[in-house]
Amino acid sequence: MSRRLQGKKAFITGAALGIGRASAEAFAREGATVIATDVDAEALAGLDGLDGVTTAVLDVTNPNAIKEIAGSVGPVDVLFNVAAIVHHGSVLDCSDDDWDMSFAVNAKSVHRTVRAFLPGMLESGGGSIINVASTHGLARGGVNRYAYTATKGAIAALTRAIALDFVRQNIRCNCIAPGPILSPSLLARLESGAFAEAGGSSAEEALQQLTDTHPMGRLGETGEVAALAVFLASDESSFITGTAQLVDGGWSL
Repeated sequence: MSRRLQGKKAFITGAALGIGRASAEAFAREGATVIATDVDAEALAGLDGLDGVTTAVLDVTNPNAIKEIAGSVGPVDVLFNVAAIVHHGSVLDCSDDDWDMSFAVNAKSVHRTVRAFLPGMLESGGGSIINVASTHGLARGGVNRYAYTATKGAIAALTRAIALDFVRQNIRCNCIAPGPILSPSLLARLESGAFAEAGGSSAEEALQQLTDTHPMGRLGETGEVAALAVFLASDESSFITGTAQLVDGGWSL
């Protein structure tokens, strides 16, 4: 183990499951002190006891809660924004409340965490901000992903804006754009029937259809996204900022 994040403090949202959880575990293995947060207290408890990881329940739609936890945690070296929801439907299925909630969880939360943690990064000499975007809103569209695509496009844009504004102050800001990743979120959507466009008459058939039609013949693993997050959090990526890194196995080709 190279301990590539030794001595770094990392704050992660959406850490209870999927990409967030895999990243919290990977960061800790690489030597980081991790503050893993999520609104799902029960799922988040699965990280309790992991060496180097502290958990805290956080609703990323609550601006006061974000300010409070940033004040209690203090300066961090890495901010990783993972928390997200996926609204299913076209513009005709998206109410104002659906639109507002999608942006509150997916995009406005990034704005708020960056505003809360960036001053401490600047005072301590720099840091790495990593946001999770998507191939949707960046490289390709998605059927019935209207609101989700809009929020992920916004994340890619704000990532570039942050990177440019603070490039001379040792702040790096990049986003990761995953394609289809085998995660609890994906499986839950399949079970709910929200992925009917993937084909098949059951969740199992829809998953198989999605897998078979992928260029690599498989879906991505959460650990593969976490590996890129470790790289972007580490000093190995010190000359990389303002980018959107695809992790999609050729899905967007």
